[in-house]
Amino acid sequence: MSQEKQIALLFICLGNICRSPAAEGIMKQLVERKGLSHRFFIDSAGIGRWHIGQLPDSRMRKHGARRGYQFDSRARVFTASDFDAFDLIIGMDDENYEDIIYKARDEADKAKVHRMTEYLQKYKQYRSVPDPYYEGPEGFELVLDLLEDGCEGLLNACLHQK
Repeated sequence: MSQEKQIALLFICLGNICRSPAAEGIMKQLVERKGLSHRFFIDSAGIGRWHIGQLPDSRMRKHGARRGYQFDSRARVFTASDFDAFDLIIGMDDENYEDIIYKARDEADKAKVHRMTEYLQKYKQYRSVPDPYYEGPEGFELVLDLLEDGCEGLLNACLHQK
């Protein structure tokens, strides 16, 4: 029996307190539910340094808990060394994507960077996962809808890559 290479995924948003820790938590639960936890290493980080060490936004944790998720990672900042540790680095919006690309050291680093919306299956009309920080409850619910859809698509893409 051959040992399958673990796939390392890093989700990125602006502050690492709303979208990226939610994506991390959703993806972890998804792979666990499918018995695939051993095949994945999943983390999240932010572009900015404002929230380092903090739990995800309480509103995101509350909305996630209603759907059965536990978002409990601590915020950290994305660094260029993350290119060495992760196979895919997934930004939530164009600004995140550009900020990650800016830190890329070469074309191999750039090839690891993707947008979350590339993996949407049902919500293909969205070009970004909007930041819910200044929104009401409907903003958090929309983000969770998009992330659930995108994580399913991402998992399918990871399992079908050669």
